[in-house]
Amino acid sequence: MSTALSVAALIGASDAPVVVADRGPVRFIVLNRPTVRNALTRQMRRDFPGLIAAAEAAAEVAAIVLTGAPPAFSGGVDLKERAQAGAAPLVRPNPGEVLRAAQKPVIAAVNGACATGALEMALSCTFIVAADEARFADTHARVGVVPRWGQLSLLPRAIGVRRARQMMATGEFIDARTALAWGLVNEVVPGKGLLDRCAAIGAAIATADARCLATCLAALTAGEAAAGAAGDAIEAAAISRHDDGQ
Repeated sequence: MSTALSVAALIGASDAPVVVADRGPVRFIVLNRPTVRNALTRQMRRDFPGLIAAAEAAAEVAAIVLTGAPPAFSGGVDLKERAQAGAAPLVRPNPGEVLRAAQKPVIAAVNGACATGALEMALSCTFIVAADEARFADTHARVGVVPRWGQLSLLPRAIGVRRARQMMATGEFIDARTALAWGLVNEVVPGKGLLDRCAAIGAAIATADARCLATCLAALTAGEAAAGAAGDAIEAAAISRHDDGQ
């Protein structure tokens, strides 16, 4: 019997904040700061575009899987660092922009808590596969931070505006089965089989004609962007008003 693929096996002895490992045609990108729920530092966010670009450039990589070191997927931005940095310039492109621009499929393998900026990242992936212990929340309003990576338009598109209002207003977590019922995630699988399932999906993707698949996915992305253009503009205006103190 083969051994289940695990984050521990991908990370090995590395203490790097982000670990990259290939398994067949799938590139795994693991957020590796488990003691702080894999919070993203400014440097991690600066490095993220290069990680995706490297995967896109690698001919042997057909799909990318983004996950986190247990027990969380990620809590988003490192708020402690953010408080210490003060009014530092925003890191651009942000992770949401990078993921939405990816030409190869990116699967979010959510294996625990996925909150705030990390939820924006997951929503920006091609789709989400969740472990049965996964939980999702938007806690932006609780911590006094306006979403800037696409949440205000992406979340209502995924689950409907009324459910999005509930998640944004309460900051409460929903479990994986609720996320599946609401249309936030594509599949829910046992936690020990999460990475194996994502690897199997990646292997199936590898059998497709890469150029044809890229064309199809780009058309879907463009169509989604066109349909949501008004919402994106409203989101940008809302952020601008908030930054101006209105």
